Amino acid sequence: MTPSITDRSPGPDPYMDLVTLYFTPDPQRLIWAAMHQCYSSDPVVALPDMDHSAAGHAIVRALLASDRGHYGPLEHPTVTFCAQGFPHSVMQQARTHRVGVSFDCQSFRYTSRNILEVAMGLRAPEEAFYLRPVGTYPDRNGGRFRYTEAMRETDLRLCTQAAIHYRDAMGEGMPEEQARGMLPFDYRQHFLVSFNLRSAFHFLDLRAKLDAQLEVRWLADLVMDRVRLWAPELAEWYEVHRYRKARLAP
Repeated sequence: MTPSITDRSPGPDPYMDLVTLYFTPDPQRLIWAAMHQCYSSDPVVALPDMDHSAAGHAIVRALLASDRGHYGPLEHPTVTFCAQGFPHSVMQQARTHRVGVSFDCQSFRYTSRNILEVAMGLRAPEEAFYLRPVGTYPDRNGGRFRYTEAMRETDLRLCTQAAIHYRDAMGEGMPEEQARGMLPFDYRQHFLVSFNLRSAFHFLDLRAKLDAQLEVRWLADLVMDRVRLWAPELAEWYEVHRYRKARLAP
């Protein structure tokens, strides 16, 4: 039976979400066919007449169990997501150390409407800029920082002031690619990202580990949610053996 990817609830931030645009149907049956071609004397010209779940279990036994490292056939099925409302820093991290991943990202050379609407009071600053929730956060040296409600309110006001300055500068003729340099670093961006299943696991190896930055872990968790629905038996194997264990895929 062909699986479906039903979009689940968004991440902890109400303006972030991961929407599925396209996915290869029957990914586990496709991987089984690719795997089977390696030892078939006949050309594999059709997907196997077998249950999608049975194909997944066969792949785990033949390719993944005992850390054999046979990941090549996992590159055939692909999935494309639209990541909505993530801060600029997440886009930077998501595209770093990538293997077999394609990105197209919203450019702030052409797309300033959200910022201008904050300046005009038509949009809440949190819809255009990301700030962490109130809470206590670790730093990279083992320290702890308490981000208070008062601090956050001050930062929101500064975001609004930056949006107004941005609007005024462009009103004086400054190009958008220059004016965006005055904005807070973590303005929200939308981007499309395409993975094959192997590259999705590689991304999760890097960005779901517990010492990755909080916000990119939120993105990784949403990707993992979709992979569980798309290729459930392979996702189950991955979750037991590699998820959050910082074991980089070959």
